[in-house]
Amino acid sequence: MSEAMPDVRLEANLLNRNTLGDTLRRSARSFGDEIALVDGGQRMSYASLEADSNRFAHHLLASGLKPGDKVAMVCVNSIAFLVAAYGILKAGMVWVPVNAMLAPEDVRYIVEHAEARLVVMDGHLHGNLQPALESLGLPVRLAMTAAPVPEVATLAEALSGMPDTTPEVLIEDGDLALIMYTSGTTGRPKGAMHSHRSVLSAVASNIATLAIGPADVFSCLLPLFHCAQFATAAASLMAGARLVIQRGFDPVALLDTLHNERITLMFGLPLMYAALLQHPLRAQRDLSPLRLCLYAMAPMPAPLIKRLIAEICPNFALGSGQTEIFPMTQYFAPDQQLLRSGNCWGRPCMVNETAIMDDEGRLLGPGEIGEIVHRGPNVMLGYYKDPVATAQARRFGWHHTGDLGMWDEAGQLQFKDRKKDMIKTGGENVPSVKVEEVLLRHPAVANAAVVGLPHLRWVEAVAAFVCLKPDAVCDLATLQAHCREHLAGFEAPKHIAILDQLPMTATGKIQKHILRTANQSLFDGADR
Repeated sequence: MSEAMPDVRLEANLLNRNTLGDTLRRSARSFGDEIALVDGGQRMSYASLEADSNRFAHHLLASGLKPGDKVAMVCVNSIAFLVAAYGILKAGMVWVPVNAMLAPEDVRYIVEHAEARLVVMDGHLHGNLQPALESLGLPVRLAMTAAPVPEVATLAEALSGMPDTTPEVLIEDGDLALIMYTSGTTGRPKGAMHSHRSVLSAVASNIATLAIGPADVFSCLLPLFHCAQFATAAASLMAGARLVIQRGFDPVALLDTLHNERITLMFGLPLMYAALLQHPLRAQRDLSPLRLCLYAMAPMPAPLIKRLIAEICPNFALGSGQTEIFPMTQYFAPDQQLLRSGNCWGRPCMVNETAIMDDEGRLLGPGEIGEIVHRGPNVMLGYYKDPVATAQARRFGWHHTGDLGMWDEAGQLQFKDRKKDMIKTGGENVPSVKVEEVLLRHPAVANAAVVGLPHLRWVEAVAAFVCLKPDAVCDLATLQAHCREHLAGFEAPKHIAILDQLPMTATGKIQKHILRTANQSLFDGADR
């Protein structure tokens, strides 16, 4: 009797559960030989993706890891990325994707804070990251066969000899599925915990909102370690569409991909669409299959959106959200794009409620500015090992975004400003406090203020203003080199100014709004 219990429990568990791994199995049964993933010349069917992700799950379980263990991934976009990610989830383990562009010390912090038992890493990143991770004593698997590293198993070796069947693991819909780290104003990233249910509720909502189906070919251009791109990738795979993977943005490569793969759905940043519009090769590429272009991270200037709709695709839409409440949460639909100017975020998606709240927890009406708050099944379980931040984020029974907005007369959400001093540059979040802390480490720096300023290409660019200590001697090149040594490339200031003094309040706080206002035109005409 006792020997049969595990099978009975598994059957009961499988009866009505709905996890990320289950959705891939269902897609494989419906679309088996259809192409799921394209990566350059490599193509993988739904059946092969299901089989290889199962093999990786079995490998993890056979290596001594248990359901619930955390597995960190430091990888760029590839077919192998999705094989490994779904394998982790199918094993009942917790996937911890890490921004592959972070500095080694930040990667180490996340891996250690998450208490990861294993690191999956791209071979070309190994040499740069291994010194920082070595003291943690964690085993490493390579997610790509490129740049093999002696004495470290590759993904292909991990898959070899493993069963291609679904692992017999008990997984509940509400179990922790992933921890995504998001930069905070404290300078240290916080781990947003999501269950299978929270991610899949957003994925299902995205499928319905974007009307994704098996006939679609979806671009995968932004990093898969970001919640927005993973949400669209998971939606594509759940709906039986084809996902075309690229690494990094190159306008010629993207134009060729749009033309050759006949992309129907594209997800990109405004700067990417602007680059396509201006490129001389655009006229020689057939973009007519595009039925919808989704953009995020920043509003689209009115002159740009008008040209894009006229010349690239008739349907553009803005999706918004954040790591803590799996995206999308708001959708600014195609039929509204030319009716409103400014930073309009549209209406709530079907899976979540959105409201505007004042500091006392009162919900505000149209025309009243307050904090944008959400609630719904796509809200995170909380911040990993941070109950104080978790409680702060869910005051009054709503998830608090830290963004300010208001409803207009037509029920559209208008974004106004950020409560926190977060800089969004090229789709990446940069906490100003983190950059300031690095500058203050330099022995010549007495004080520092970092702000985001308008930039044509990056939407916002990181700009730093510093005061030197009395009698200290330091030049701008030295400060730039110091920043590049301790920060990722996208985090390092694009401009540093040495001032005699910073604008301060009577209580000694830096008045960043004065710096922003006085330097609004600093990057005018800059293209890099």
